[in-house]
Amino acid sequence: MNVIASSTLTVFHDGQFWIGICEHMDEGRYGACRIVFGATEPTDTELLAFVCTRWASLPFGLVEGAGIQAPPHANPKRRQREARKQVEHAGIGTKAQQAMSAAYEERKTERKAASREAREAEAKRRFALKQEKRKAKHRGK
Repeated sequence: MNVIASSTLTVFHDGQFWIGICEHMDEGRYGACRIVFGATEPTDTELLAFVCTRWASLPFGLVEGAGIQAPPHANPKRRQREARKQVEHAGIGTKAQQAMSAAYEERKTERKAASREAREAEAKRRFALKQEKRKAKHRGK
C-alpha cells in the first residue's frame, strides 16, 4: 500500500501583506489554508520555523477527491468541452481557493448552528424567568 502525501507552502505579496497558501494532499484528500505573515517579507529562517512549529496545527479543510485528470490521448476539442464543463460545475479558482472556500462554508454553518442554539437557550431562560415571576406574582409576593 503506497501512501502519497505532499505539502506545499506558497508565499506571495498581495499588495499589502505577505500571504502564505499552505496546501496538503494525503491519500486523495486535498486541503488548503491561508496564513497572513504581515507587512514585512518573511525570511527563510522564519518560514522554516513556521513550518516546523505550526504546520501540524494548521486548519486544513480536507476534501475528498483532488480532481479528475482527463486522459492525455483525448481529442483536443473534447478536452476543451470537458474543461468548460468542469469550470461551470466547480467554478473558477484554484484547488486551494476552492478548498479554503469549502472550509469557510463549513465553519460558517457550524457558527450559525452554535448561535442558533445559544439564542434558543437564552429564549428558554427568559421564558422560564417570566413564568417564575408570574407564579410569584400570583402567590402575592
